[in-house]
Amino acid sequence: MAIDAVLIAGPTASGKSALAVALAQAVDGTIINADSMQIYGEARILTARPPEADTARVPHLLYSHVSVNEPYSAGRYQAEAAHALSVARNAGRIPIFTGGTGLYFSALLDGLAEIPPVPAGVRAQVRARREAIGADAFHAELAARDPQTAARLRSSDTQRTLRAYEVFEATGRPLIAWQSEKGTPVLEGLRLARFVISPDRSELHSRIEQRFDAMIAAGAVEEAVLLAGVDPHMPAAKILGRRELLAAANGEITLGEAKTRAKAGTRQYAKRQMTWFRNRMADWVWPDMADESKIIPEMLSHIT
Repeated sequence: MAIDAVLIAGPTASGKSALAVALAQAVDGTIINADSMQIYGEARILTARPPEADTARVPHLLYSHVSVNEPYSAGRYQAEAAHALSVARNAGRIPIFTGGTGLYFSALLDGLAEIPPVPAGVRAQVRARREAIGADAFHAELAARDPQTAARLRSSDTQRTLRAYEVFEATGRPLIAWQSEKGTPVLEGLRLARFVISPDRSELHSRIEQRFDAMIAAGAVEEAVLLAGVDPHMPAAKILGRRELLAAANGEITLGEAKTRAKAGTRQYAKRQMTWFRNRMADWVWPDMADESKIIPEMLSHIT
């Protein structure tokens, strides 16, 4: 092979996972997850985790290995991705990193700062403080301690303001100072083939609609109910569709309304992903999506 690893990015519902499987079969590859939601074991349906039929065809790593109530950071992903890379290469297989989380691709290509773990006690105290004084006052306290990081965050951004506050509490350094330091990129020194899977807007919206309907048929409402107790401060609380389907299950809105809202939220998320890809991945290969039968041959032309 002319390359050491493959990266396949794309918005949600773009079909990148199926393409990754087809490519892995063609090059003896191992698929390594680069999606921040497909790590969760309890959310198979809502996160559109690869089906068992696909995971049986080729090895898949870093899927469904984290609990929804477990804190998980990009730094931890960086370490686990480095290990998964070694596992794949030691097995003589081509690592194929596949997903839609831009920060994970940054860990792979640019490296992230190695922020020390925040003790559970500090994390609990910080959350209790926010709940006690409210979002705006909490943001004001963060601004007094870490004005540069706070200036980049909205008070309503619960997860990021908590993260900035707890990092400062635990380390005595602003989060932005940690983030300005770069760790060693996971894929440093390797020969890479990099692709962005990007269906046109109308096609992507159609795929989002069809996939969410299929999720409902597969039991997404029941899964959302099982995820009702997820800590709202955990990243897993943002799993697309969870909140809307739970509201429907609780009788707060109709299932039809839940589907409409969840699909709209998924379209908005895909739009944000595409903005990231256009800004950060303009120099990657963007295969022509007009004829999908030609995508794998085009990928192979950049790999072999």
